[in-house]
Amino acid sequence: MNIAIGTTNKAKTEAVEVIARKYFDKPIFTCVKAASQVSDQPMTHEETRLGAINRSKNAIDETGAQLSFGLEGGVTEIDGVMYVCNWGALTVSNGTTYTASGAQIILPEEIAQEIRAGKELGPVMEQYTQRRDIRQGAGAVGIFTQGLVSRQMMFEHIVSLLIGQYLFSLAHE
Repeated sequence: MNIAIGTTNKAKTEAVEVIARKYFDKPIFTCVKAASQVSDQPMTHEETRLGAINRSKNAIDETGAQLSFGLEGGVTEIDGVMYVCNWGALTVSNGTTYTASGAQIILPEEIAQEIRAGKELGPVMEQYTQRRDIRQGAGAVGIFTQGLVSRQMMFEHIVSLLIGQYLFSLAHE
């Protein structure tokens, strides 16, 4: 099975590869920098979800794969408290698209203030932790859960939800 992944981000690509290998025989992965067509820092669930859908659809259009995954991280605010939010989309070559959302945790107010001021979470986290490539590894979720849940693990959960929906639809055609 040919599977496109609409990113080259290591945390996201490895999440798709780890989970897809459990359910598909000898998958072949193609990673492309698919456009999200949303802000560099999505600020709502809706925008983050749309970014995942766009990445998934753009990747399948670009590669002609049988399945395509788009994963997007963003933030959202509820009652003045900022949370990380994460969405995924799985597009099938027939045009059907499934979506799912993942874990959300509160961001410290000092981080939220920087994002409200127009900065992206990734660079803010690099400055906060004095570490490079946070979004390729632990991510904010990994930092703020003391490593108990990494960004890859969080996206693995979303990929599992997506594949589960797809397999359910196949079983009930």
